[in-house]
Amino acid sequence: MIAILGAAGNVGFATSTKLREAGVPVRAILRDEGKADRLRSIGCDVAIADLHDTAALATALGGADTAQIILPPPTQAEDAVGEMKAAIESLYAALETAQPKRVLIVSDYGAHIDEWIGMPSAFRLLEDRLRQLSIPKIILRSAEHMQGWAAFFPVAAGAGVLPSLHHPIDAQFPTISAPDLGVISARLLLDEGTWGIERILHAEGPRRYSAADVAAAMGELLGRQVAAMALPRDQWQESLEKVLSPSTTKLLIDLYDAHNKGGLVDVQPGGEVFNGTTDLVEALRPLAPATGGVEPA
Repeated sequence: MIAILGAAGNVGFATSTKLREAGVPVRAILRDEGKADRLRSIGCDVAIADLHDTAALATALGGADTAQIILPPPTQAEDAVGEMKAAIESLYAALETAQPKRVLIVSDYGAHIDEWIGMPSAFRLLEDRLRQLSIPKIILRSAEHMQGWAAFFPVAAGAGVLPSLHHPIDAQFPTISAPDLGVISARLLLDEGTWGIERILHAEGPRRYSAADVAAAMGELLGRQVAAMALPRDQWQESLEKVLSPSTTKLLIDLYDAHNKGGLVDVQPGGEVFNGTTDLVEALRPLAPATGGVEPA
């Protein structure tokens, strides 16, 4: 039995699907019963538990040989780091109680950096705490998800502009399609020979992209010209706070400041990388509005 925490998300669902295709029993751990049906439809056992409910989480993890842990960043928290720290403590206590034989922890590129760089540093807190468990573990650090750009389709379609916090717009950065990350996770979970006391791995797409590449991909899907534009640094906070809390905004501003310094939000030196197979256009295609854009050949 493999327990997948956050199984309703893009990563968790892809992991669960691949494991079920391999005939492995999966316990999908969700906080929302309303998202359970499609997991039951692929043969998953479903358990309902919130990250902050340690007792329910320990029960859901109980009896699992292996667990995959995903910590979703809060979007509207008054204190995003505090909320993540509380969730980390709950996860630690639940895992200590349930004692699975192995745990795969999904983390973030840049979590190895000692200085505070925003979101990756919050995931460093996750890594450091779960390292204290005497359970063999894989830490799988993920590049940013290609699907995150989908929120910019409306402005790209309307104004032909893609605002970017990646500066300059031709600077390439690591990114991955979220379902590819789930597939990589599933392969690791199925490979008995891949485990040790601790193994740190990285996952990104088939190649690196720039904001200009993202604009070109959107233009192909929208059937119009789209130009990338470096959003001025003094506009970041106002723009991000339209959809995120101020504390989560601060985590992302610190993250993109680190991105734009170069070399920080990246693979740990000497680190091992697994590459997904989905390119940027194909990752964005299901998320593009129906505009009569270019269809795949």
